[in-house]
Amino acid sequence: MLQRVLQSVAVAALIATSASAAWSQQDIRWGTPPVGTAGHKAGVALANLLNKEMPQYHISVLPTAGAIATVKGYATKELDGFYGSDIAFRELANDTGRFMGFQARVQRMPIQSFWSNTIETGLAIHVRNKDKIKSWADLNGKRIFTGPLPFDTRTQTERTLAALGVKFTYAQVDLATVGAQLEAGTVDAMSIYTASESAPPPWLAETSLAADWAALNPSADELAEMKKKGLAVTEVNPKVFNRDTHTDKVVVMPFFYGFDVGLEVPEADVYKILTIIEKNGADLAKIDPTFSQVSDPKKMAEFQKRGVQSSWDLVPIHPGLAKWMREKGVWDVKWDSKIAKM
Repeated sequence: MLQRVLQSVAVAALIATSASAAWSQQDIRWGTPPVGTAGHKAGVALANLLNKEMPQYHISVLPTAGAIATVKGYATKELDGFYGSDIAFRELANDTGRFMGFQARVQRMPIQSFWSNTIETGLAIHVRNKDKIKSWADLNGKRIFTGPLPFDTRTQTERTLAALGVKFTYAQVDLATVGAQLEAGTVDAMSIYTASESAPPPWLAETSLAADWAALNPSADELAEMKKKGLAVTEVNPKVFNRDTHTDKVVVMPFFYGFDVGLEVPEADVYKILTIIEKNGADLAKIDPTFSQVSDPKKMAEFQKRGVQSSWDLVPIHPGLAKWMREKGVWDVKWDSKIAKM
C-alpha cells in the first residue's frame, strides 16, 4: 500500500514538474510567408535550430499571406516574430503603399534584430516569346504576374517597372497555377526570384514543370536607368534555377530580409540568438541556401551591417543586435540614437 502511495506521489510530482517546465517556456509565434516560399522554408530551418539551442523558448512557425502580414501581425500583437524587409519598413515608416493608413492600428513598433538574406527579383517570359519580348520596355501593355498581392517581391518588381516607365496589367494568379497560365498565354510574364542569390522558391520549381520559361533581362539602357535612380542591380548564375533559363546570366534586383523579434525578447537572448546563428551558419546554409550570406562569422557580421544600413532610419534596432555588432566591429555610432529602449 505504502509503495503504491509513494509511486502515486512520484508520478504526480513528475507531472507537476513537466507542466511547470512547459509553462515556463516562452512561446514565440513567428510569422512567415506562405508554405512553398523561400521565407517559410528558411523560417522552419531557423526555428528548428533555435528550439534545440534555446529550450526556454518554443517557436511556432505560422505561415501567413505574405511577409507584410507578419510585420502587421507583430505590430498588432497577433504575432511575436516576423519576417521583415527594408521595403516593408520603408512603407511602414512613410505611411505609404501597403501600410497606408496602418499607423492607427500599430500597438508596438516592429524592430530589426537579425538580417538573414537578400531576395533578388527578376522577370521571365515563355521561351516561345523570346524573340518578340527582348527588354522590359517590351512588356508595356502586357499582363504580368508580379507576385501575390501581399508579397514584397511584387512591390520590388513593380517599383522597378515603374522606374522604367513600364505600364502593365497586373494578373492575379495562384502560385500553384502560374506555370499553366504562362503556358496558356493568359499571362505574358511572371516574377522570378532567388534568396541569397542561390535559392529559388519551391513554387518556381513547380512552375518550371508546367512551362518552359526564359529569364527576361533588362536592356543596357534600362540597367543604366535603374542605377541612375538608385536601384540596386546584381546578377545570379542561371544554374541556381536548376533548369535552362535560356540566358547566360539572370539580372535581378536585391533587397534585404530578416527574421525579427521585439523587446519582448530581452537583449541577452537576442544576443544569444545571433551567437547561435553565427556558430551554426554553415549547417544552416547546408539545410537551406537562403542562409548562405550568413554562413560564416565574417559574412554574418558584414551582412548585419548591410542590413542595418538599409533600414536604420526606418525602424528601431534591437539592443541585442547592437551589442553583437559592436563586439564584431561593424557598428556605426550614427545608429546609437536608433537603438530601441528596453
